[in-house]
Amino acid sequence: MNKVNGSHAPGYLRLGVNIDHVATIRNARGGEHPEPVRAAHLAAAAGADGITAHLREDRRHISDDDIAQLRGEISLPLNLEMAATEEMLEIALRHKPNACCLVPEKREELTTEGGLDVAGGHNHLRRYTDKLKASDIRVSLFVDANERQLEAAGMLEADIVELHAGAYCEAFLDGDEERTAAELARLTSAAAMAEKLGIEVHAGHGLTFDTVSPVAAIPEIVELNIGHFLVGEAIFVGLHDSITRMRGLMDAARGQ
Repeated sequence: MNKVNGSHAPGYLRLGVNIDHVATIRNARGGEHPEPVRAAHLAAAAGADGITAHLREDRRHISDDDIAQLRGEISLPLNLEMAATEEMLEIALRHKPNACCLVPEKREELTTEGGLDVAGGHNHLRRYTDKLKASDIRVSLFVDANERQLEAAGMLEADIVELHAGAYCEAFLDGDEERTAAELARLTSAAAMAEKLGIEVHAGHGLTFDTVSPVAAIPEIVELNIGHFLVGEAIFVGLHDSITRMRGLMDAARGQ
């Protein structure tokens, strides 16, 4: 895994694997199969550096029991994605994941549609970020690649911002080269700005084998969070091969 003296080589890009949609498949029929915790163990064996799970208010995929199991059974860092609500705050403080990523959430959406409005919701979010940080939980904010949102994240003293890569991925899938280049430039500029603000930079949402390399090559980004595509690809090649191929593309983009 390209390590130097037992630790990752300089410039190493971490991979967080989101296992939400393993739970989606399970919930489609009920019962216990397939198990998200088993997927987390497989992800670790395949080279994942962390596990991400989004406990939605409607519990459409990951459940409360899943979070308890993940926290108790996996050795990798757990990143809990959550809405900024009192219920989710209480759950986070009880389980104490390594990090909590605050995300916008609407009941009718199929997936997260955009970044959190940190600038507009600064006063509301302050209570949640302060409570999480006081419990030694790293605070991440899922944001669009926008200067105003990054400045607001800095004011909240967020540990991490996760840049929403969805617009870039959608432009690529549409075959719009000009828009793809513009969205990639936005991500690149935002990553540089976040680093100057002293905020750790992650990115995610919509990344695939075809879209990951240019984002992985942005030097300020230290972690990518990828889930839906990896779980979908696992239907054809297995989760281990899906993750190891993504890991290889990320390493190649970093010249490792």
